[in-house]
Amino acid sequence: MSTWITIGLIVLVVLYAISLYNKLVKNRQMVNEGWSGIDVQLKRRSNLIPNLLAAVKGYMSHEKDLLEEITAMRANADGAQNEGPEARAKAEGALSGGLLKLFAVMENYPELKANENIMDFQNSLEEIENQIQMSRRYYNGAVRNMNVSVESFPSNLIANQFQFTSAEFFEIDDAAARALPKVEF
Repeated sequence: MSTWITIGLIVLVVLYAISLYNKLVKNRQMVNEGWSGIDVQLKRRSNLIPNLLAAVKGYMSHEKDLLEEITAMRANADGAQNEGPEARAKAEGALSGGLLKLFAVMENYPELKANENIMDFQNSLEEIENQIQMSRRYYNGAVRNMNVSVESFPSNLIANQFQFTSAEFFEIDDAAARALPKVEF
């Protein structure tokens, strides 16, 4: 009788270990899916930027340096694709800041604000930025779940055994980008 109880306990422990392993695999796949979602949205934005810059170039001849700076930031962000979440977030944060600066400067050009193509580009970029934000939240939620599974007992025993590791959050390093805007009345 005691051998059956022992066998039953061993089977339960093995089934529980398999369950923990499968949970870790699921969490890793969700992190990969989240990262893929961010990547798709960042590529969409990156592909839209040259069209926007080409459209505003004729109007903003005095802003040549800003346009070149944004082009360089885009190249830097594209180059950071395989460097991991921290490097990619830093490059993409700089690019977002450059685009905000461009839109602020565009306010000084009434003919730009009235141009339908420019407005379409702005609306598209705004939509993409919202999609990037949603993708980042999904990714960071998946990373949180993965990290909790990797670091919690008893799943950390399985995680260590099968080389599951914590993932990096996709965070903005630029303190200015995190700051709340000042609204004056």
